[in-house]
Amino acid sequence: MFAGAALAGTVLLFGLVTWILWRETITNEQEKVAAVAQTLGRNTEQLMEDARNTLKRLNKLPAHNCSKAQLQAMEKAAIGHPYIRAIGYWHAATRLCGVGFLQTRALKPQHADHIYKSGVIAWWPSPQTEVDGVQLFLMRYGDYDLAIDPRTLLKTAPMKGYRIGLWVQNLRMAASPWDAKLPSPDSLQSGLTVDNKHNRLISRVSLDTVFPIDIVAVQPTSSLWSLYRHTLEFAVLVGLALAALWVYGIWRYGRYRLSLTVELRDALRKHRLRVRYQPVIDLESGRCTGAEALARWVRDDGELVDQDLFIRVAEAAGLGTMLTENVLSAILDELGGLLREHPQLSINLNMTPQDLESHEFQDLLSASLASARVAAQSIKLEITERALVNNAKVRALIRSFRKLGHQVAVDDFGTGYSSLSYLESFELDTMKIDKSFVNVIGKEAVTSQVILHVIEMAKGLGLDIVAEGAETLEQVQWLRRQGVQYGQGFYFSEPLPADEFCEFVRNNQAKVRPLIPARKWKQS
Repeated sequence: MFAGAALAGTVLLFGLVTWILWRETITNEQEKVAAVAQTLGRNTEQLMEDARNTLKRLNKLPAHNCSKAQLQAMEKAAIGHPYIRAIGYWHAATRLCGVGFLQTRALKPQHADHIYKSGVIAWWPSPQTEVDGVQLFLMRYGDYDLAIDPRTLLKTAPMKGYRIGLWVQNLRMAASPWDAKLPSPDSLQSGLTVDNKHNRLISRVSLDTVFPIDIVAVQPTSSLWSLYRHTLEFAVLVGLALAALWVYGIWRYGRYRLSLTVELRDALRKHRLRVRYQPVIDLESGRCTGAEALARWVRDDGELVDQDLFIRVAEAAGLGTMLTENVLSAILDELGGLLREHPQLSINLNMTPQDLESHEFQDLLSASLASARVAAQSIKLEITERALVNNAKVRALIRSFRKLGHQVAVDDFGTGYSSLSYLESFELDTMKIDKSFVNVIGKEAVTSQVILHVIEMAKGLGLDIVAEGAETLEQVQWLRRQGVQYGQGFYFSEPLPADEFCEFVRNNQAKVRPLIPARKWKQS
């Protein structure tokens, strides 16, 4: 079992580390592309605005029909803007002259891609704007036009290992490399997409600035290894270290459980468990009607072992009935006289699922009570909700216990999945409401409403109701208003050693108070 847990834990840890690393990688790539997209967006917007303003300034120049002064002004504008490759001067549909690094003869595309309300006409990079192998972006306003090299946009935001494209108003403006084959933005969802078919990662970022801008970046999946190799190597080392710690922890826990099992078997054989008794109080009269017997185990080194833990250990090792026998023996030895003197009291004995597997425990219970001269009604049997297995043997045993005179309570009710019809099939006397429901009384929580349904269910079955874990006056008063008959918890008393419980009963019987002040609890 522990080997399986160690293997499962190791796989889980590696899977967790891998998932965290993958999420970190994806997040890093998304942040990288988003940062580049923001840079490209700002640059593109600035370029478009700057180009438009340059055209407006040029149109304010006096018309000199390509004079030397006019050409010098055009050259000055071109030199002042590195992205401008040429400036042309037009008269109607005729380009009269121009300046720049490109020949002017070919800068006469036929069909504009966009005409703005401001009067600006734009031609996106295409074969009709291509000059010397470079597809230019053209803008015309009034009598002047600009030829812009869109490649300069991508030079400001390099991305190693990526093919990247820039779309403005759903038209491709630039790409790196220029002839990169990229999916169009409208075919992609925003964010990062893993294309397993082509072993690539595709990122799309959209910006809604002055111009709608989309950036598409494509990266081979294999490039992630080179980019994050050191992170991956570190993650593997961390994963190995965590796996080693997990295996070591499982080994230590296994050793601990094995040691607990051996020690517990020895403690049970020598009857070295202690028993503490937590009073059960009638909420109307304040009278103590009995107590729940709670096992306590202190190891030889002084460690107080958690009750839930050693009960699980006992059940897993097949020591459940032996544990119940030990608690029963302590009850009869320590409280036999009290129970004979006050036959109206009952001590609740917790049973394990193993006790319900045969008549062996029933026979031992009857023999022990006869030997101690204690009546059967003085021992109330508590069965957890999960132990109410739906089979004829368990039903027959419960019926047999009740015929002998024992009352039977279902313990920790509400922690399982029992329905009203399911509980009706068992012969029960009492329902004990789990303390987790009592704790939320008066609080805005879903479970604070559930307790009302549990109480109504118990009333519908005609069962007595005991509320566990009552700690405050508010809780006790609320339970009384809802018709709950009995309560136990720190508000009334801590779990007590036998001699203190006997004193508690004598004081309670002598002077009954409806609500008994709380005492400090010590798990000793």
